[in-house]
Order: sequence, then C-alpha cells, then structure tokens
Amino acid sequence: MGLIDDITRRKPVESLQREAGQGTGLRRVLGLWQLTAIGLGGIIGVGIFVLTGTVAATQAGPAVLLSFLLAGIASAAAALCYAEFAGLIPVTGSAYTYGYAVLGEFAGWIIGWDLLLEYALIAAVVAVGWSGYAQVLLNNFGLPLPTWAQGAWGTGPGRVVNLPAILISVAITALLAVRMEWGARFNTLIVGIKIAGAALIVIAGAAYVKPERWHPFMPFGMHGVVTGAAVVFFAVFGYDMLTTAAEESRNPQRDLPRAVLLSLGIAMLLYFAICLVLTGIVPYTTLDNDAPVANAFIRIGMPWTMAVISLASVCGITSVIFANLLAGARIGFSLGRDGLLPGWFAGIHPRWRTPHRATFLLGTVTAVAAGLFPLDELAKLVNIGVLGAFIVICTAVAVLRWRRPDLHRPFRTPWVPVVPLIGVGFSCWLIWGLPAVTYVRFALWLLVGCMVYLGYGRRHSRLAQRNTPASETV
Repeated sequence: MGLIDDITRRKPVESLQREAGQGTGLRRVLGLWQLTAIGLGGIIGVGIFVLTGTVAATQAGPAVLLSFLLAGIASAAAALCYAEFAGLIPVTGSAYTYGYAVLGEFAGWIIGWDLLLEYALIAAVVAVGWSGYAQVLLNNFGLPLPTWAQGAWGTGPGRVVNLPAILISVAITALLAVRMEWGARFNTLIVGIKIAGAALIVIAGAAYVKPERWHPFMPFGMHGVVTGAAVVFFAVFGYDMLTTAAEESRNPQRDLPRAVLLSLGIAMLLYFAICLVLTGIVPYTTLDNDAPVANAFIRIGMPWTMAVISLASVCGITSVIFANLLAGARIGFSLGRDGLLPGWFAGIHPRWRTPHRATFLLGTVTAVAAGLFPLDELAKLVNIGVLGAFIVICTAVAVLRWRRPDLHRPFRTPWVPVVPLIGVGFSCWLIWGLPAVTYVRFALWLLVGCMVYLGYGRRHSRLAQRNTPASETV
C-alpha cells in the first residue's frame, strides 16, 4: 500500500456508529445539562468581564453588541456543523474523529495532533490567569504567597514557580481522572455560579442604564464593528469541547447537538446583555482598562459588584481549565485507541472507568507549563489551532453531505454548503490576521506531527493493521 493510500484511508461512518453503540469502558454519566455546562465552561471565561468593555472603548463603541452578533453568526456556522457530526458520529474525539471519517487518516491525525497542543496550552494559559485572581484574593485576606511561589522564573524579581497554577491544574486533573460524574457535577456547579454572577450584574445594572449613552451607536463605523468581531470571536467558541465526551453521554445522538447549540445560545444572550448594560451605565470611552465591568459599577456607586465579579471570574476560569483538560485527554485517548499513538494512551482505569493515563499525562504537561514557563508568546498558538479545527469540520460537513446524502442525520446543518462556507471563510480571515511568529511555531509543531505519523502512526493505526483499502467509502 503506497503512502498516498495510507494517508487517505478513512474510517467508515457506519463503523464509527457501531463503535459508539458498543461498550467502550467509559462511564455514560453525562446528561444534556451537564454537557451544556461543559460547553458553557469552555465558552464563558473571564473575557465576558473584559472584552465587552475594551472592544467597546477602542473599536466598536455601543455597537460592540453588533461585533458580538457578527462573531456569533460566524461561530454559529461552525457550531451547526459540529452539531450535525455530533449526532451522526457520537464517538469520542470530536474534530479528530470527524476529520478521520471524511477527509482521511492523515487529515484526522493532523487535527488531533493540533488539538492536543491547543487544549494543553489553553489550560496552561488559563491556569496562569486563575493564579493571578487567586493571589489577589489571598492578598486581600492578608495571606500573600512567598515571592518564589508567585510566578514563573523571569516574570518578576525572586520568582521561581507559579505554585497556584500548578495546584489548580493538578486538582482539576485529579477530578477528571477519578470519576467523571464528580468532575461533571463540580463543573456544573461552578458554571451555574458564573452564570448567576453575570445575570446578577445585568439585573443590578439595568436600573442605571441611560439610553442616551448608546448615541452615537457606531462611533468607529462599520470597520470598527468588524474589527471588534475579530477580537471577540475568541470569546464565542468552546462548545467543541463537549463533543469530545460523546462516549460518556447517556444519549449522545440526541443530547450532543442540543448541548452544542444551547451552550452557544446561552453564552450569546449573556454577552448581549452585558454589552447593553455596560455601555448604557457609563460612557463607552471610560471602558478601556483591565477591569471595565468592575470599574463601571464602581463609577455608579455599586462597589459590592467587585466581590460578585471576582467570584464569577474565578469560577469562569476554573471551568475553562476543566473543559480543556477534559477535551485534550479524550483526544489523546482516541488517538491511542486508533493506533496513531501508542495504545498506552487509550488505557481505561478498571475502577474509575476514565482515560486516566491520557488525563494524567495532559494534566502533568499543563501543570509544568503553567508553573515554569511564561506563556504570553505560546498562547498565540491557541487561536490558529482552534480555527484550523473549524475549517476541517465545516469542510467535512459539506463533503460528507455531497458524498453520502443517504446517511440518517439526527441533526442537519441548514443551508449546506452556505453555512459551512461562512464558517470556513470567517476562520480563514481570522487566521490571515495572526502574527507571523504564530505560523512559524504552528508549522514546527505540525512538522513534528508529520514525523510522528510517518514514523509510527502510519504503520500502527488500526486501519493499517486491518489492511483497509483506501477506496473504502464512508
């Protein structure tokens, strides 16, 4: 079998559907609202209290609402494609599995390898942010950490390691590895606190809204609205993470598509409400600071909101770490099960029934990165990887709809291929605007991935072992 045949072999959809119906050893404990909470945990972070204000002040004015609407439409295009695949192929692996089934083994491997890095980096960067908020709270209670434990070496005088970032990474890893239902309940609780905090701020601020502050509505013109949409786009995805838990869902074909759309819908409603209230209670020109929501409420004489915002922010950051570590571990598990990585990664604990090896490995990488390295530059890699996954998913939906229109789809993406093309186009546009160093680092990571595939995965994949012909249809 030649190299071209190897990299284009595909996993038939029918085979994946049979696989989903068989017992895989993972515990099916997640219902609709727990899946939705995972999606919300990935979408809504501390950005809801930062991006809304800074984009309003510097790019869109009160029309920041339109920036979120435009970004939401683009994100919804990808979400609809994810929802179709989630119902059609309810198998752990998300974009990796979908790409494998439609575009071939090499394309699936590349997106899986890409997402391993993305999810670990996102979790590490967010853990550093969590550490910052935790240290502020500790300082307010008169319990500052020793200087050596406050941050990674090079981030300040006397600093050696970011101890809080390591501890939160280890704690979330342990929750995910021991029992999935415990972790899911914990995540649902903190997501609920986060949403309640955001809703309370909206309700409290509504009485102070002055509609005249919304004029001029578009002070920077349509160009500012579009530029703002590019910035806030990264605050309106994260629902893809819940699809990695397909084999831990009680009713994946029904609940996964619903959870994808519900999580994005709830998040967008909260973003819209925060935008309207924030630009209505203070002039948008005053919002260009590190804590625009908190400072806005202080200006109108409601300093107590600082406590609410701090609590909601810490919960928001914690849920983002949870969602990314969960997703990354499930990607690693799927790659090991398919033979593209050593089978060790696919080990399931006999008692906990979780992919504990992949979870502990990813958690260790995250903890070390968060604790020992300044991640400002590495964080730039996050954007290109997730956008690459969106391009794969939107393309695959259109290809599979053309190639296999006969397949039963519990959820169908409307207006194919228009909706997938919107998702692909918007993602390509955002990738085009990323700095050059991002391309270089991403290319290096993909080069390593190609070497791993050619040296190991190509010969050890389950499809290679079965000598599945490349002409096998999906």
